[in-house]
Amino acid sequence: MPDAFENMDRMYRLQRYFYDTTRKYYLLGRDQLLNEMNVRSGERVLEVGCGTARNLIILARRHPDAHFYGLDASAAMLETAQAKTDNAGLKSITLKTALADDFSFNGTFGRAVPFDKIFFSYSISMIPPWRESIDNALANLKPGGTLYLVDFYDQKDLPAAFRKLLKWWLRKFHVQFWDGLLPYFSSLDKDGLVRLDLKPLFRRYSFIASLKKPI
Repeated sequence: MPDAFENMDRMYRLQRYFYDTTRKYYLLGRDQLLNEMNVRSGERVLEVGCGTARNLIILARRHPDAHFYGLDASAAMLETAQAKTDNAGLKSITLKTALADDFSFNGTFGRAVPFDKIFFSYSISMIPPWRESIDNALANLKPGGTLYLVDFYDQKDLPAAFRKLLKWWLRKFHVQFWDGLLPYFSSLDKDGLVRLDLKPLFRRYSFIASLKKPI
């Protein structure tokens, strides 16, 4: 059976060429997250599911004294990402093929210390082992670091017909809102493992969450 790497390559082998043009119309909240991350000089920032590196390129241009890393399960998508970062002349971005639930700061990226910030931008909704991926991200985050996510919410404040159409469309791309995701965030907060901040966006079309690890 095809594994996760093969599935992602099959999905994005052609989509990567027009991905950024189409996604800007419905991946709402991405730029708001980038604005709120407050990247500092010298920090190490990882995007899980970086796709074409669109977000990393924006951040690297804004914060030339920080270091950025991206991983994706699709080697084909990373070919496009590498070409874009090369064309932009950005040397502060490192890209690797890896799975969200199976990467490490040292083994995957050869770093001696964990990341200062990690973020998922419309990728957690495509990852069936989402719980393991959240746990793995937190394990690769330094004490006092923050995990950020922006993704589709439940759209409960939007018209029922729109919700039905959106969910039908997203299923075509193997995307869904995991019912247990936000309760899991709350359980991590309750157990003192993170400090959670959650903001619904655009009438619960999407959300931004930050999970800060204690020092």
